[in-house]
Amino acid sequence: MFVTGLLLAAESSPHLGVPRQLLAYQGETLLGATLETALECGFDQLVVTLGSASEQIHERVNLDGVRVVESPHADTGSSSIVPALDAVDRRTDGIVVLLGDQPGVTPAAVWSLVAEVAGPATPIGVIRYADGHGYPCWFGRELFGELRQLRHDGDLWALIEDGHYPITQVDAIGNVPLRASTWDSYRRLVSGYSPAPGTVTPGAFDDTHPVPLPTRSRPRRRTPH
Repeated sequence: MFVTGLLLAAESSPHLGVPRQLLAYQGETLLGATLETALECGFDQLVVTLGSASEQIHERVNLDGVRVVESPHADTGSSSIVPALDAVDRRTDGIVVLLGDQPGVTPAAVWSLVAEVAGPATPIGVIRYADGHGYPCWFGRELFGELRQLRHDGDLWALIEDGHYPITQVDAIGNVPLRASTWDSYRRLVSGYSPAPGTVTPGAFDDTHPVPLPTRSRPRRRTPH
């Protein structure tokens, strides 16, 4: 089975004042941390979407070994999934969708999802946490045509919920992992670890003060495919 990981990191949340992909997280950038997790999943191919903050991200995040797809209009509502599908390897059986601002998703959740949808093959797979459904999600190749009709990345949940396709639900321990979509959620996200020197601690800033950006992410661990 050939599996492509699709890490959505095109929306930069301009209302935060800085690209959320570059917020400090565990001594590196938020996107750097999620990329490291995605690499640990051992996907046959890993595609990352970037938007208006692409130049800044390239300067600070190590993107070696991944296929980058530019989606500069994602901040205005355009789907970054649509152009990403053109970069998906023609051998792939399906994609596992992850978010670039959700570092709490684990490789174990991804492996469980892929194992459950692999046989018999299921068009859609989602993780069921204690407090609801969330990423990662699986979409088989037969749904790529439907995904190309999306107007916004979040619309994939309408495809999941409309009931037209069989869905495999895979249980995971704990609640839906936090995202850094607002300052409040970012504070909660980083409150569980001790930040490295020079990074910002929760509560040390407010919505009017930009967060200092970390330097280029540390080299990531490589996982053989």
